[in-house]
Parts: sequence; C-alpha cells; structure tokens
Amino acid sequence: MEYVCDAQDGKTWFRIETEAEAAIESQLMQHAVEKYFRREHDKATQSYRPDQPGSIERDIGLKAHIARSMPIFLTLRSSEGTPLATAMLPPGGQEDPNFRIIIVGPANADPYGPESAAIETLGAHYGLTLDRTRCYPYNR
Repeated sequence: MEYVCDAQDGKTWFRIETEAEAAIESQLMQHAVEKYFRREHDKATQSYRPDQPGSIERDIGLKAHIARSMPIFLTLRSSEGTPLATAMLPPGGQEDPNFRIIIVGPANADPYGPESAAIETLGAHYGLTLDRTRCYPYNR
C-alpha cells in the first residue's frame, strides 16, 4: 500500500496497489472491493498499447499505464491498522462527471457517521467533493 494522507484522530488513507491488497481489504471489510479492483485492473491492462509491440521491452510502461488508467482504490486505517472505510475514486483522482465514486464501511455500511472528517480530508487531498449522497451507493 502507498501512503496518501493523514486524517483526524490518527487515521490514515492508503492507496491499494495490488490484487493481494484488494483481497485482504475485501476479507477484512467483508465487501467486494477485490472484484472491482480486479475488473478495473484487467480493463487497464487490456487498454495498454506498448510503443514497441514486438520488443522484449514492450511492457516497460505497463505499470505506469495501469496506475494512470484505473480508478484509485483506497483504504482508511486506524492508528492500529484496522480498516475503517474503502473508497474508489476516478483515475488520477480527477473529477469525472461520468465516474461513480464509491465509499463504504465494513460490510458496505455507511461510513459517513464515524468517518465523515476523514472522508472530507480525502476529498480535500484530491480536490473532490465526497458527499454522502454522491458517494455512498446504498442510501437507505
């Protein structure tokens, strides 16, 4: 995982970078982020067009392409490392009106009560408005 930013009360946002990290997040948080991570990673991989397709060095830019092309998956962790929320932001953390931002808590619970300040901090870090009505997919 890659450090992204600190939030209030010793909490920290990290970027999920690998399928293994996404699998652990899914298991600990009891939700399907692994499925979404894998799907988006596969789409980014399939969209890669190397500069020199026949060369032995053809995949040198693949990792950078994937990082630029796929949504950003993040986990909010407590100071003890406990996962508190998971977020999926647009590629590059840039505003995209066609992209559905998703932020969920454990077992897809609403994270906006206990983690509102941390979510606001993440939004400020990327320059995004991450309000509940837009980002929590299970408005009940």
